[in-house]
Amino acid sequence: MDGILERSDGQVRLRFTRRLPHPPQAVWRALTEPDDLAAWFPASIQGAWQPGATLRFTFRDPDEAAEVLGVDEAPVLDGRVIAYEPYTRLEYTWEEDTLRFDLEPDGDGTILRLTVTFDEIGRAARDAAGWHECLDLLAHRLAGERPTFAPGERWSEVHGGYVERFGPDASTIGPPESDA
Repeated sequence: MDGILERSDGQVRLRFTRRLPHPPQAVWRALTEPDDLAAWFPASIQGAWQPGATLRFTFRDPDEAAEVLGVDEAPVLDGRVIAYEPYTRLEYTWEEDTLRFDLEPDGDGTILRLTVTFDEIGRAARDAAGWHECLDLLAHRLAGERPTFAPGERWSEVHGGYVERFGPDASTIGPPESDA
């Protein structure tokens, strides 16, 4: 488990730190280029990567997204670019959530820090497991490897650990009944 939970001023933050054996330029491409994003991020992102620009998020698997979100039809979500500093920092909103990716050179690799900020503590364990799987998929993409797990499988492996670590109030909004 590498995600940690922080709470302050009514905000919930999930923080992940990963060392990736790839230079910041390669990690940056994986965070911003459509073909790379498709390998690890749950939605397609349309819009310009520049501060203030509007973004549109469309789920690649609308049926799965609808099930996870507990709705009949997966929504198209909106966001906005907050910061775009190539090879250093990318920050944007995804509806009410804020995603911040900080990159720091580390020898021949990169330290990637992901901070996800949102309001509902009850979804912290669910979302931590989701971002954990996404970051694992990102690592596979950068390594040029196929994932060693099926979609949702890594989530299932780590979710219980996040529930245990974060506690019951951070686990009230969970997976759909079929994944519980």
